[in-house]
Amino acid sequence: MKSSPISKLLQEHKALFTIIVVGLFLLELEIFALAVMQSGKQSVLQVLDNQGDVIHETSGSNLSDFNRTNFEKVFGSLDQYTVRLHKHDAPFPFRAWFVAAICIPIGAMMLFAFVVKAYLVIFHGEKVDKMAAGDSGSVNEPDVESKLESTLNRIGRMNIFNIGFLVFIGVISYWIIPNMFTYLGQVGFDFFIQYEWVFFVLIGIVVCVCLWIVYLRYLLAKKSIQSHTELQKHRISLEYHAGSNQPLQLEGPSDTNQDIIDYKPEKTEETTPPS
Repeated sequence: MKSSPISKLLQEHKALFTIIVVGLFLLELEIFALAVMQSGKQSVLQVLDNQGDVIHETSGSNLSDFNRTNFEKVFGSLDQYTVRLHKHDAPFPFRAWFVAAICIPIGAMMLFAFVVKAYLVIFHGEKVDKMAAGDSGSVNEPDVESKLESTLNRIGRMNIFNIGFLVFIGVISYWIIPNMFTYLGQVGFDFFIQYEWVFFVLIGIVVCVCLWIVYLRYLLAKKSIQSHTELQKHRISLEYHAGSNQPLQLEGPSDTNQDIIDYKPEKTEETTPPS
């Protein structure tokens, strides 16, 4: 029974895969810890001027010596300003944690794979081509393998760069698209508040155009109904005259006098033939 290439690879580089798995676990744990630190009860130390405007703020309940020194270099002595501690409850940043938990490991592995592949292609191009040709020949050999190994083999034959790129783009879209809609909504709302008369004028124009279109359709429907009524009246009149066994006549306007044209044949004298 032959072992699959995936199982051979796992056996040969077992220590390397163990290090990679442990490193990914620690990386994911650190990302989750950072997300937890950004949620919950947060304290922000704010420095206000005489007008009550915030001119400086920093996270935490105390101002460190480094921040105090930098602040006094720019704004002067801290005693001249009002210091306020602002506390708020921040929710867990699920989208930021989800995007970071997927994109950071994938991006790191793709960057590492790109560097290794570029090094092999540049400095060992002939050996890489021979190894690729040998692998393509061994893949076609029939092996007895389990369902899990066959699934892993199918996944292994796929281009990892394409898969990683699609996953990376999908997760980044999950982060960017909602933020883009939020930003566009905020900008649109601010524009509406600042130039609301423009929207009212546009709404008025649209309403007037709609009313004009409705009125034109009403006139068209009215004219169509009148034409249909006249056609029905004429059809009923023709059926009535056809049922009375009389020749069909063309009716003129009711307010005009019709001239009756009579035809009288001329009388001719009978001539007797000469005897």
